[in-house]
Formats: sequence, C-alpha cells, structure tokens
Amino acid sequence: MPSEKEINEENLKMKRLRFIVDLTMNILYQQNLTMKESLELIIATKKSVLKLFPDKSETFDLIYLPRFYRVVKEKFLTGGNDGY
Repeated sequence: MPSEKEINEENLKMKRLRFIVDLTMNILYQQNLTMKESLELIIATKKSVLKLFPDKSETFDLIYLPRFYRVVKEKFLTGGNDGY
C-alpha cells in the first residue's frame, strides 16, 4: 500500500498534469498560432507530461493527443485561423 507521502506526490503530479493540459488547450483555443506553432506546442506539452509520467507516452497519445488535434483541426480546417 502506498504511503501518504507517495499519495501526496502522485496527487501533486496529477494537478500539474491537469494544469499543463488545461493551459495548452487554452493557448490552442485563444492564441493566434500558426499550424506549426500549434504542433510545436503539442510536442512541448507531451515532453512536459512525460517528465512527470515517463512511462505514459501511449496513455498521452490515447487521451490528450485527440483533444489537442481536435482543436487544431477546428481552427485550421474550418477556417478559424489563417496562419500556416
């Protein structure tokens, strides 16, 4: 059974994860980024998340990449942004 310290550390990592993902989503939605900048932001976000959870690359790809790509698709394929 995990110790209280381990549980607290895991909770802190989860809070950081949520913050990173929420911040990325907000930037993707609100900033006038080019497609390249958007994709670079997603790559940087994945690197940051993997520093917290090094063995969770596949989980990131399954859960967060589709969310990020949906925003990028909405902005660039529906004319929400003219930058490329």
